[in-house]
Amino acid sequence: MKAAIKAVLAGFFGVRSRKMAESAKLKPGAVIATALIVALVMILLILLLVRVLVASQGGG
Repeated sequence: MKAAIKAVLAGFFGVRSRKMAESAKLKPGAVIATALIVALVMILLILLLVRVLVASQGGG
């Protein structure tokens, strides 16, 4: 699972090297599930950041 998380994060930021891609033996299901979880966490963090910034400006 750790390898899937590293692969997904590297893919999100576009920094996955060829060596890492060729050496990893990842199951597609694990990568898809990890990508969905990471995307959800990133969305939630962005929404939280927006709420904090709006609240700090007195907007609501």
